[in-house]
Amino acid sequence: MTEPPTASRPAATITTLAATSIVVADMVGVGVFTSLGFQVKDISSGFGLLLLWVIGGAVALCGAFCYAELAAMFPRSSGEYNFLTRCYGPALGFQAGWLSATVGFSAPVALAAMAFGQYARAILPEAPPLLLGLGVVWAVAAVHLRGARHSTAFQVGFTLLKLALILAFILAGFARGGGQPISFAPSQLDPAEVLSASFAVSLVFVMYAYSGWNAATYIVGEIREPQRSLPRALLLGTGTVILLYVALNAVFLSTTPVAELAGQIDVALIAGRHIFGEEGGRVVGALICAGLIPTIGAMTWIGPRVTVAMGEDFAPLAPLARRSAGGVPRAAIVLQAGIASLLLLTRSFEAVLDFVQVCLLLCSFLTVLGLVRLRIVRPDLTRPYRAWGYPVTPAIFLGVTLFMIIHLLAVRPLESLAGLLMMLAGLLLFGLAAAQPQGDARKALSQ
Repeated sequence: MTEPPTASRPAATITTLAATSIVVADMVGVGVFTSLGFQVKDISSGFGLLLLWVIGGAVALCGAFCYAELAAMFPRSSGEYNFLTRCYGPALGFQAGWLSATVGFSAPVALAAMAFGQYARAILPEAPPLLLGLGVVWAVAAVHLRGARHSTAFQVGFTLLKLALILAFILAGFARGGGQPISFAPSQLDPAEVLSASFAVSLVFVMYAYSGWNAATYIVGEIREPQRSLPRALLLGTGTVILLYVALNAVFLSTTPVAELAGQIDVALIAGRHIFGEEGGRVVGALICAGLIPTIGAMTWIGPRVTVAMGEDFAPLAPLARRSAGGVPRAAIVLQAGIASLLLLTRSFEAVLDFVQVCLLLCSFLTVLGLVRLRIVRPDLTRPYRAWGYPVTPAIFLGVTLFMIIHLLAVRPLESLAGLLMMLAGLLLFGLAAAQPQGDARKALSQ
């Protein structure tokens, strides 16, 4: 039975299509258009390179299976803040929420906005990238401030445009024909490359490109029939992105000499010139710009829901939970856009992303581990959806995520330590905020 909407529970108006578009838009950013150049430096097999993206997608699907079970059990918007609170208690949930509400979404928004400004120079060479980035952040925020109906139309429309442009690029690449001496069939050399350290490190960067597969869990409380729609959105969105990523990389490799791609970050621009000629840079620049708009839109939609949930549970943050008569969390949206703008102006978003990565991975790791914990200690809980492939799927996700955490701790120890200190600061703030608990969710947790 669906609870009636209240000030803290707006009407469930988001369809499966809209939720799926949020997953696709949040996942497909600039990562898939830039990371192949670093992979081909150490991996020469076409089969091995595509296998990277298949394995990365499979791990993302494993995570989606697990998150879908938790979201169907606890259909409250806010993602890891809600899940970790339910699995371990409010202290750990607050730390995850604190991270998301401050920089967890603002820094990726800033990065996407700056990328928008840079790629837009292919179309508007005289326009300052910083102003273009700030403009797109606030233009998207303005759409979401108007209400759920406008947000849905904007998100679905731009995501469909994004998919159409990517499909057009893929079809143009295949229509041009291969021409490059690379095979995607398995060979005798593949096992050695797949089991190499270079393959494992490359998988870390592939997984970054797949981040966002859990996007719809942040708005699950606003999705119609979430017990059915949320799992469908996560699985359909992630599955669609896997197909796009494999096809895109196949096009890059079959149309462009590997020597030109090796070590380059502008992989899509280089491939675009081989497919479309000298105008390829403008074509690909326009494609990526159009694709980044729904990416920023997805994060502008889902990020403030964490802030709202925290405001509902903790009195000092209550002003951030306020909604307009139409259910729009205006203060939370403006706060996130403001932080993203500040990061853009100070050019500090890359540094922020470096030190929050290990924390975000740790939150995902603990969330899936929490699913396993609840299966053991609370088998009596109603589970409208059960993770497919349990316990293998959570084991795969936990193993790969743990590897990524260890890798980051090894290669970026200072940045990782700074992120962990930020989580510790969240724990201290929790102690202060918990002095005045409030909200329906806090009452439910005490029962």
